[in-house]
Amino acid sequence: MPTKSPGKRTARMVTSGTKRRAAIEKRQRATTLITGGTGFLGSHLVRQLIDEGAKDIRVMATSIPDWLVDLGVETFAGSVTNAEDNKRAVEGISEIYHLAGKVSRESKDSRAMFDIHVEGTRLLCDAARAAGTKTIVLASTSGTIAVTKDGEVTPDETYPPPLEIISRWPYYASKAYQEMAALERFSGKGLRLVIVNPSLLLGPGDDRLSSTKVVLDFMARKIGAVPTGGVSFVDARDAAKTFQIAMKKGRHGERYLLGAANWTFAKFFGRLERLTKVSAPWIALPSRFAITGSQLLDSLFKQWDMASPVEPGAIEMAQYFWYVNCSKAARELGFRPRDPGETLHDTVSYLRENFLGGNAFAK
Repeated sequence: MPTKSPGKRTARMVTSGTKRRAAIEKRQRATTLITGGTGFLGSHLVRQLIDEGAKDIRVMATSIPDWLVDLGVETFAGSVTNAEDNKRAVEGISEIYHLAGKVSRESKDSRAMFDIHVEGTRLLCDAARAAGTKTIVLASTSGTIAVTKDGEVTPDETYPPPLEIISRWPYYASKAYQEMAALERFSGKGLRLVIVNPSLLLGPGDDRLSSTKVVLDFMARKIGAVPTGGVSFVDARDAAKTFQIAMKKGRHGERYLLGAANWTFAKFFGRLERLTKVSAPWIALPSRFAITGSQLLDSLFKQWDMASPVEPGAIEMAQYFWYVNCSKAARELGFRPRDPGETLHDTVSYLRENFLGGNAFAK
């Protein structure tokens, strides 16, 4: 009988297997490690580095997607919460982009976020010191510094950490402790730790909806009232580029806030309305009513063992002002974000094509 030629699926498997073997063979040559390289920010950073000709990258993630293999990047399936994984991942590494993390507004995820952000960072820093790594650029969040009750102040890096506010939400609390852990564990002669604090990341490529869910909820008409607070956001592509510059120019022990726009939610939703043709909510409830109402509704749905249509934590956060002053990043890292309108347009286009069947701009 004649032999059949391999089908497309078999060919892809062969190609994928070849690339995986090549990635393994490159293990001893990698000098840059990226943790969390498959996330929203990480995927942009990896692609930018590859596009610029980098050939010495190792990416550690809990699972390795095909697109990463297709780039020919050396991959390592592991977790920052595992000491042995960290020890193997940092072999031969001189610099680390530490982006691994978990984004959640649910209190039930507080333990997991503490493990990843705090314990995982301690383990990674300890392994990096032992391996002779010289520089770590840590991805934190503007929410560890830049959040106020009234928006009358636009915080910069010298602003006192608003622990009274951020302690209400496990994500921001764990990120604040993560910064402390990194500064404690990776400090000393010849070592450099740089912390970059981007605001809300928007733009294309957020396939996990870790940051862009608020835009998707608006497009899906799930937001019924305008929060009284304000939001800052930055394009994930611009943030990734600034991380590269921070690796070269960032100063040890310093934080760098990144934000492209400081808008009230009323303005934010108004811009989305013009882009999507979806009517923005016009009701603006006082914060105490919005929070109490969302908590009551969430409680009822949980009693009925049904998925709640609201996130009380997110609604409470939206009553605050998350404005940032990024003049330090502009001065020291040359941070120049693109027009925020372009970021919103690209965010909407991506969500429309990948989550809403292409109807986001329809009336």
